[in-house]
This record gives sequence, structure tokens and C-alpha cells, in this order.
Amino acid sequence: MNIQELKVEKLSVKDYEQLMEAMRAAYPDWQGGFWSLTAISKLIHRFGEGQIVIKADGVVVGCALSIIVDFDRFEEAHTYQEVTGNYTFNTHTVKGDVLYGIEVFIHPDYRGLRLGRRLYDARKELCELMNLRAIVFGGRIPLYHEFSATLSPREYIRKVKSKEIYDPVLSFQLSNDFHVMKILKGYMPNDVESEEIGVLLEWDNIYYSARKKQSYTPTSNVRLGLVQWQMRLYGDVQGLFDNIEFFVDAVSGYKCDFALFPELFNGPLLAQFNHMNEADAMRALAQFTPEIKDRFVQLAIKYNVNIITGSMPSIVNGRLYNIGYLCHRNGRVEQYEKIHVTPDEHSYWGMNGGKRVRTYDTDAGRIGILVCYDVEFPELSRLLAQERMQILFVPFLTDTQNAYMRVRHCAQARAIENECYVAIAGSVGNLPKVENLDIQYAQSAVFTPCDFAFPSNGVKSEATPNTEMVLISDLDLGLLHELHAHGSVRNLKDRREDVYQLSYVSDAGTTSEAFE
Repeated sequence: MNIQELKVEKLSVKDYEQLMEAMRAAYPDWQGGFWSLTAISKLIHRFGEGQIVIKADGVVVGCALSIIVDFDRFEEAHTYQEVTGNYTFNTHTVKGDVLYGIEVFIHPDYRGLRLGRRLYDARKELCELMNLRAIVFGGRIPLYHEFSATLSPREYIRKVKSKEIYDPVLSFQLSNDFHVMKILKGYMPNDVESEEIGVLLEWDNIYYSARKKQSYTPTSNVRLGLVQWQMRLYGDVQGLFDNIEFFVDAVSGYKCDFALFPELFNGPLLAQFNHMNEADAMRALAQFTPEIKDRFVQLAIKYNVNIITGSMPSIVNGRLYNIGYLCHRNGRVEQYEKIHVTPDEHSYWGMNGGKRVRTYDTDAGRIGILVCYDVEFPELSRLLAQERMQILFVPFLTDTQNAYMRVRHCAQARAIENECYVAIAGSVGNLPKVENLDIQYAQSAVFTPCDFAFPSNGVKSEATPNTEMVLISDLDLGLLHELHAHGSVRNLKDRREDVYQLSYVSDAGTTSEAFE
């Protein structure tokens, strides 16, 4: 190919048509959409320096688009949609520390001329010039679909690294001094060739000079309000609502970011179904769940507090589940479900276990929620820790002290092994006229890792046993970041993933889709 002039320069709006022609040629089998003129114009307006093209004799034959992000907001587990702000690019910030690549391609007629390397060199030069810590992006693995039947993503990447397999994208990126940070499942939904898997890659700027800033931002301080709920009989459901609002009001008065209620706190309403057997009574109790949920949603907004609603029975497709809701103070609602049911819950109530475990992003940190018995299974909290969970909330219901101790000791272990805070809240009191919920034992508490920055016994605060009250506790999420990097021991970093791994079952269904 006879090229007279090659030029790397900033993208301009007038280049749009040529850009689209090159992009369509570069992605002939792409099933998603292409960049609109509005999107390109917005990128240029927000961060013109980061939008780079390479021209051959005045014609656009490749590009590299990028934004600056505060990478701590996303950490390692994120999607393309999240990092681009749902393609609005409102995640771009001049105060960020990472140059995040959102697009790079070369027209197929111009491949093999090392033009991609020129674009990457331009990106690296920009990163150094702007004193950014690194270049990060989610790379495609477009040949993975040819090997997915026999190789896991991890094995595929290993073979690409050892040059047993040549991947036109990943091989190129590795040769340009990028290293693999993490596999991102579901990173780009329309990327059929990569089977929606992205490979998070990073290039470190060795000339980066850290900017002076406060150790922890004000938002790293979070206040919890744990409701140690008294089981008492109510004349009607309105009495239950009045008591709920009393506690939400109290927690809000102390400017808490979260309010945590116990598992099956609405159990006193079972009294009106005492003429039924245990299983039918619990199914009858489920009729109140939609209304209780709606009340919690209103209270979260009214009192400006994120509410974890404990748990309640719910019937889906004829099956009984134990579920709860995370009611954000901005009105958004997300659901969680109890995965493991105890032998008695199954035999007396006919309760079924759910299938979905995940983290939740809130305005006060990334949290996980496990209901009572679930905290006794360390695999669940470790999966959440792998998603960078900061606080684990555990609503529980225990009848005796030994049952409570199982929950407590397991919760403390989860805080240590996953380097996170764990908050547990249960119910107290007696219900002599309610079958199967007649006695309760609880001591709500907040647990921490055991290191120098935390209480030596790993207990941040705890309620008076078997007494109705609210436990208020302040947490510093910034201490967790310090622990992850510089702790006396580093349970997350020191995992031997070359020996063992933990992952979700890929074909596990999700009960929650039926609820929402």
C-alpha cells in the first residue's frame, strides 16, 4: 500500500463520516449500534484531547477514544455501560486519575502497518502529560467464541499470553505493555464474538506523581442504625406500620445512612392465622408483603435513609420464598432473597431457597445482604467480597442463645476473612399466641476486621441482649482501603487462585426476576 502521509491528530466533528466508514469496516459482524454524531460531539466537547484519530493521506483509518475517570468509583468490577455513564460520558472528570479507553480500532485495509501502536503511543503520551496514574480499558477477546466450548476465559487468556493462541485484540494489547487485571463478565452485552466477556487491562504510568489529597473523603464515613425489634402483638397491620415508622424516624433523627430491620419482623401478624397449620399461616402472612414494601419505599424517601427491610414471606409461582428489599432513599428499590433455608423452615413452613446473590451500589458504599442462615455459608460472602463489598448486612431471627451464637460467630468470621464490616440485627421478646415464633433471642452488633485500625476484638458496637433498642454505629470505609493494601495480613490479596477458585454456577436461575 502506497501511503504518502500518516498523521495522528485530535478528532473533530467534521471527521464523523470518515470515522463511521472506518468503524463499520472494522466491525463487519457487530450486532450493536455505532457511535452517533451526538455522542462523538459530546466526547469532543467534554475531552477533546482524549479523542485521537490516525489519518492516511487525509482519510480517517483508525481512532482511539477515551475519558478520564475516578477509578475508585468503579474499582475492578464494572460494565462498559457503567463506566461510560450509560453512554452519556458524565463519568468523565478532570479530577480523575485514570485514562479509560472506550474505543480503539483500525480499518482492516490498513492493519499490519503498526498504526494501532501509534494510537497507543499517543494515549501513553497523553497519560504522562496529564499526570494520570494509568490507562485502563475493557478489551475484547473476539476469537474466544471459537474456543469457549473447551476453554474457560482464564485458560484462553493464559494460552494467549503464552502465544499458544493468537487473539488479534488481546495479543496486540499484551505486546503494548498492558497487563490483565480481571475478567469482566457481561462487560459489553452486544459483543457476541467475545461472549460478552471483557478483559480489564492496565498500563501503568511510571512517571505518575501522586497528587496531594486527604486520606479519606467525607463520604467514607457511614452511619448505621440497627433496629433490635420487639416482637409484640398488633391489633391490625396499621399497628405494625406505626412501629416501623417510629424506628425509621428515630434512625433518621440520628442522620443514619442505613436502617436495618430483622428477618421476619412482621411475624406477629401470624397471630390472626393461628387456626391454620404453620405452612398455610406463613403463606397467608405473605399477603401483607407488597403493602409493607410500598410503605418502606415511602419511608426511605420521607426520612432520607436507605432501608434494608429485613425479610418477609412471598409467594412466586406457587412457591414460598423468604425475601427482602433494599429501599434506597432516592426511591429506587432492589430485592434480595434468602438462599439457604433451615430444616425447620422447610419442614414447618414449606419455605424454598432463592438463587440470586449480588452486591448493591448505594450512595453510602457497596453493600451485600445475607439473610440469617446464609451468613453461615462462607462461600456467599466471599463471592460478594470478590465484587468489592464494603458492608455486609445480616437480618436474622433466632430463638435460642446457641442459635444466635452460630449467626454471631459466623458473622465475625465473615468480617475478618472478607475485610469488610458486618452488621447483624435481630428480634427480641416473646409471642405466646403465635405458633413457631414464640420466643426470640438477639444481640444486634457491628463487626470489623481485626487489625490495628479496628477494635482488637473485632466488635465495633453491640446492643444490650434481648432488649428493644436502636444501635447506632459509625464506620469509616476508608479504613478498609488501607487494610486491603497495607493490612498485617491480606486475606483477599493473598488468596491462592492458582490452587482454588470460587465462582457462581453459570446456569443458576434467578428467583428475583419473578418478583420484580
